Amino acid sequence: MVLFLLVFFLIYGGLHLYLFAKIRGAFHPGFGSSLCLIFFLIVMLLAPIAVRVSERYGFESLARIISYVGYLWMGVLFLFITLSLIFDFYHFFIRAGGFIFRRELSHLVIPPLYAFMLPVILSLVLNMYGYFEAKDVRTEKITIGSPKIPEKTGRIRIVQITDIHLGLVVREDRMRRIIEEVIKTEPDVLVSTGDLVDGQINNLDEAMGLLREIRPKYGKYAVTGNHEFFAGLDQALEFLGNSGFTVLRGEGATVAGLINIIGIDDPAGIRYGLYKGVSEGELLSRFPGAHFTVLLKHLPIVERDASGMFELQLSGHTHGGQIFPFCFITKLFFPFHEGNFTFRNNSRLYVSRGAGTWGPPIRFLSPPEITVIDIVHEKKCETP
Repeated sequence: MVLFLLVFFLIYGGLHLYLFAKIRGAFHPGFGSSLCLIFFLIVMLLAPIAVRVSERYGFESLARIISYVGYLWMGVLFLFITLSLIFDFYHFFIRAGGFIFRRELSHLVIPPLYAFMLPVILSLVLNMYGYFEAKDVRTEKITIGSPKIPEKTGRIRIVQITDIHLGLVVREDRMRRIIEEVIKTEPDVLVSTGDLVDGQINNLDEAMGLLREIRPKYGKYAVTGNHEFFAGLDQALEFLGNSGFTVLRGEGATVAGLINIIGIDDPAGIRYGLYKGVSEGELLSRFPGAHFTVLLKHLPIVERDASGMFELQLSGHTHGGQIFPFCFITKLFFPFHEGNFTFRNNSRLYVSRGAGTWGPPIRFLSPPEITVIDIVHEKKCETP
């Protein structure tokens, strides 16, 4: 955790330093104005810490205010940096072209004030759009055919939710939208693949009640994500249990005599000494191979010893990058980033973008989703 905070604040602090340099270049503030600006930027830099401290000491209303202000600022800052770097690259190529071709191209350089204000305006507009995009929950549908599903059974519908991050920012209004979409799909099974809760899960009785309204005929199953451990595992497990989920921690169940649903802990639990470590291959081998097997796992990583021992792995965690172009960074860590992936051994991985948000309550070019997976006899399969 210390290493994570160090890296986070080095990067986040660097972004604030870049912004400071841009403001000075555009407005040339005096000494007093510069001090006020530095103070403001330091406050924004430390806002995520202030949120956690306020939570710890029970100042939930204050924590919610700081989280909204601080995380909205984070979203604006990230998009401003992205747009501003485009202007920087443009100026670099103009100056490089002038040097190489020995021509005067200074008339093509955008004045510093305009080069600052344009990214500011665009980032504000994109954040406004992203705030509403984050509430526009989409339903993604896939159909999987398998000889392990008897033809007379028809279909088994599994609905996946993931990465909702219930807490200070994502509250009951967002949960209600998600639940309404889930209910419309009429699931046979509902699964949560982690990060249903965030760092603060006090006073979420209404959200718990909304989740209890979903009563699929074959039950509800969940696994831990990294944020279940950040929130406090005991508290998170209590919330999941009271919401009607069976939490699978290195264990599974055979549902309706037709499908195996198996879940494992997120490895974030290792640092807390709470991880129920298990060989995925060994765990999967305990269940009847004649049944269609679904593996619930927060991280979109397919282990070698498990490959070929399941038909479908459902994962999340990446948020699809959440805010473009952050997806290019998350893809470096998780090549299976979002969507449907198939492997030669008849295993398949689906990575959901998730239905909530972490940090900034916005999404840009990565809309939230719930996922509907229809499992049918292979002759009835209509989509790959």
